[in-house]
Amino acid sequence: MSEGEVFHEKQRLELCAIHALNNVLQERVFTKDTADDICKRLAPQCVVNPHRSMLGTGNYDVNVIMAALQSRGMAAVWWDKRRSVQCLCVEKVQGFILNVPSRVSLGIVSLPLRRRHWLAVRQVNGPYYNLDSKLKSPVCIGGEAELRTFLSEQLSQDVSEMLLVVQREVEEDGTWLNSDDPRK
Repeated sequence: MSEGEVFHEKQRLELCAIHALNNVLQERVFTKDTADDICKRLAPQCVVNPHRSMLGTGNYDVNVIMAALQSRGMAAVWWDKRRSVQCLCVEKVQGFILNVPSRVSLGIVSLPLRRRHWLAVRQVNGPYYNLDSKLKSPVCIGGEAELRTFLSEQLSQDVSEMLLVVQREVEEDGTWLNSDDPRK
C-alpha cells in the first residue's frame, strides 16, 4: 500500500468481522482460517462452535474480534453508549469497530430482515474514514468533530454497539477516556 492509499477489504460471505479487523489495522492480517482457529481455541470441545456460523461462512462474534486483537498486543474496549462520545480521548484510540443493524438482500431485492454487521472506522493520513466492507470504497468522514458526529449517529440506533481498538497499555491505564469524565 503506497502512502496516501487507504486499505479497504470488501465484503465476502459473512466475513465482516475479519474485514473490520483488517480494515482497522490497515493491512491483511486475519483470514477465515485464522478466525476459525480462534473459534476452535475459544470453544475446543464444541461440535457446533458458538462463535461463528454453523454453515462455516463466518458471522464471527465479538469474542473472536477481542481474541484477534489480543494476539496483536491490542485490546477492544466496549464503549458504554450511555456516555457521550465527547468523553473519548480519540488520540489514544487506533480505530473503532461498530456492530450495527444491516439490511438483508438477495441480489437487488431487499428483504424485510435485519442482521448484525461489523464495520471499521479509523484515521488514515489525517482524516477519519468509514471502512465498512459493504461500501464500494472508503468514505471520508472528516476530522475529529465529524468523527464524533458520525459515531453519535451510529450509536443512536438502539442495537448498535462500539468497540474501541487500543494498545493494551491504553486499555490498562484507561487513557482512552478523557480524564475529566467523572465516571472514569
